[in-house]
Amino acid sequence: MADLDEADLVRRVARGDRAAFDELYRRTSPWLATRLRRRCADDDVVADVLQDTYLAVWRAAGGFAGSVTEGSAVGWLWTIAANRLVDAFRRRARQERVPRVAQVERTAPAAEDEVLATRVDQDLEQALLRLPPELRQVLQAMVLDDLSVRQTAVLLGMPEGTVKTRARRARIALRKALS
Repeated sequence: MADLDEADLVRRVARGDRAAFDELYRRTSPWLATRLRRRCADDDVVADVLQDTYLAVWRAAGGFAGSVTEGSAVGWLWTIAANRLVDAFRRRARQERVPRVAQVERTAPAAEDEVLATRVDQDLEQALLRLPPELRQVLQAMVLDDLSVRQTAVLLGMPEGTVKTRARRARIALRKALS
């Protein structure tokens, strides 16, 4: 196994070779864990992401091994890990929001508030639908999914500067549409 590169190991993993999977894990997991720790300080999250990543590799190795333009196997591994890390951030954000909602005291809103909220919701919905898709994607990731600029950039596969520019353009367009 020592003479095989990572791409060859992934091809063998696709055929169900457990020894190739073990070798791939031995070679790449320290590097991948270090790279994940640069983006997340929580060791439990990093461990979960590593586990999810290698489970995905075991299940989806045929997708890499069967592709015509394979690219780097290590790059493929990093893409899987980065996506799993973004998923973990999203799960954490949803879990952190749930307790706050549960603690809010529920009272019936006034009729005027309901009418105003319905009107604002309709106006906002129309304004969002008029946004170009690339601006709407950034807005959805940053506002609805509560992701940072960096997480949004990883998720959408674009530079952080592009994310910032598109978020700014989306906010300006929404302000103009709602004023």
